Amino acid sequence: MILESFKMEDTYSFGKKLGEDAKPGQVFCLLGDLGTGKTVFTQGFASGLGILEPVNSPTFTIVQVYEEGRLPFYHFDVYRIADIEEMYEIGYEDYFFGNGICLIEWSNLIEDLLPAERTIIRIEKDLEKGFDYRLINIDKYQE
Repeated sequence: MILESFKMEDTYSFGKKLGEDAKPGQVFCLLGDLGTGKTVFTQGFASGLGILEPVNSPTFTIVQVYEEGRLPFYHFDVYRIADIEEMYEIGYEDYFFGNGICLIEWSNLIEDLLPAERTIIRIEKDLEKGFDYRLINIDKYQE
């Protein structure tokens, strides 16, 4: 699925819709350069799950857990992961293969640990179409 976002509110809305449709055990991999709107998308996603508390990137904690929504939500940001062993130390398997929803920013950095079935979300800028324009590509992936 390819979506065009012309403003932050569009990106938020697309994330919210995906969160509303999310099912237990799903893993979403969120890719995009710095400043493409991954956090805005994630905030919408969390809203779609019924999470009311503020959602920000868990850059220094690797994972932020939200349990107030209709399903547990595990928001990962692995951008600053120094060693894949850090994922084992936090017990990533419990999150990836549990009954909650995982959204992993910079998932390409831990490719070998990702489940065979996942949804890949790529957000890209195109400045020729405007400062706030984003192209959002959502694909199911299965090994």
